[in-house]
Amino acid sequence: MSNMIKNAINREIPKYIEGIGELKAFGGAFAYNPEGKKAATKIPKTFTGKNKIIENIKTSLELCGIKNGMTISFHHHFRNGDYLVNMVVEEIDKMGIRDITLAASSLQSIHAPLIDYIKKGVITGIQTSGIRGKLGEVVSREKILDKPIIIRSHGGRPRAIESGETKIDIAFIAAPAADAYGNVNGVEGPTACGAMGYAMTDAEYADKVVVVTDYLVPYPACPISITQTLVDYVVVVDEIGNPKGIVSDATRITKNPMELLIAQKASEAIITSGLIREGFSFQAGSGGASLGVAHFLRQKMRQEGITGSFAAGGITGYLVDMLEEGLFKSLLDVQCFDLKAIESIKNNPNHMEMSASFYANPHNKGCVANQLDIMVLSATEIDLDFNVNVITGSNGIVMGASGGHSDTAAGSKLSIVVAPLLRGRLPIVVDEATNVITPGETIDAVITERGIAVNPKRKDLLDLFKDAKLGVMSIYDLKEIAEKLVGKPRKIETTDEIVGLIEYRDGTIIDTIRRAK
Repeated sequence: MSNMIKNAINREIPKYIEGIGELKAFGGAFAYNPEGKKAATKIPKTFTGKNKIIENIKTSLELCGIKNGMTISFHHHFRNGDYLVNMVVEEIDKMGIRDITLAASSLQSIHAPLIDYIKKGVITGIQTSGIRGKLGEVVSREKILDKPIIIRSHGGRPRAIESGETKIDIAFIAAPAADAYGNVNGVEGPTACGAMGYAMTDAEYADKVVVVTDYLVPYPACPISITQTLVDYVVVVDEIGNPKGIVSDATRITKNPMELLIAQKASEAIITSGLIREGFSFQAGSGGASLGVAHFLRQKMRQEGITGSFAAGGITGYLVDMLEEGLFKSLLDVQCFDLKAIESIKNNPNHMEMSASFYANPHNKGCVANQLDIMVLSATEIDLDFNVNVITGSNGIVMGASGGHSDTAAGSKLSIVVAPLLRGRLPIVVDEATNVITPGETIDAVITERGIAVNPKRKDLLDLFKDAKLGVMSIYDLKEIAEKLVGKPRKIETTDEIVGLIEYRDGTIIDTIRRAK
């Protein structure tokens, strides 16, 4: 009997994988609603002393009872400026510990040293939202791990932790500021990173929690993002990260004329939808064109005197400007994307921190993504069924992240993908996406410099956009235009070997990543 079955978007996925277990096939964006109880941690010992400070990371590992086969977790608020992952894994290697599963909210180029630890058997499993740089390339091309990596969305990760699907033995929290008893915030100290949203679920559900800081403050830390009641040990080091690594070109508004044109077209479409009205809510992805949309919407809001209720997600300085200008009443922030956002969340009470679960978990009693009116998304590929890829590049290599893409597409009233029709002389619209992160049923429109394609299920939008003469065409027309310009792209060659499992936000498998040739 075959181990493979087809899911709701016609992708072949395995029923079972050794080392991971039985898998559930994706059945549709809102098809899976599990029953059961949330996971619980062990009752911890009571700390009666004045502090929880211990000597170093090695000592923390010993006190936490590190052993072969455990799962350790990290958060990525420092993005490419993170030092902690490499520091901890190096100590684990020195202790002779092997078969560790790394459950990180995301991995960046700076984590390339993990390749050597994977080859040595220190790390044998990876669960993450994304992998960038050399690590992504090696995981995609070489037989470096015995079991596939698991890609989860920013909502899917806390869902997996809270349900007990992912059991964290030790969570390591890089804390820009902490007191001696384990209270933590991200807004003080030389390595301030702002919101601590991705670390919150880890702290709440891990059996052991180690705070690693380079800035010890008097008790109690103020404000407090993660409380002493969740923390076992505090380690003081020289540096936990470099805040300059938080910022990237993807968090700035584009200056590219084509991307600005796309952003303008997208803003016209959003305005035509009728959703720009008093009290609306908004989120833009981290791409330059997505942020360009915010620029044009800002102009409309000023002209019409419209005040939005909130903007959400990873917050940039541009959204901070809109808050301070009174264009939004509040910001809901899971991760600060630049230094201006860090300063804002420290000083402005209307700029509020939220956990990843509060932000996007589909299996709690209601996440922020469900309250979004408008979401502007990016893409590396869109196929004829409106399925979107943001995880692999044109060569099949893992180079991006699932992020909150599928979460916000499912929750928002209007989800728009903005992308150039060609990227690096390759069409963005293809017959079949190399990989699928977000199912087409949750995408409402695709906007390029050449035209707008509306998902047929949104006949209301189709009629509005046509009446407004916004350059509506079918997704097939966009594909044909692209192929006339540069030809039909060659299909990426892969082996049958599965190197990655892409979970939809509900924990079902929406796609697999095959080894790139």
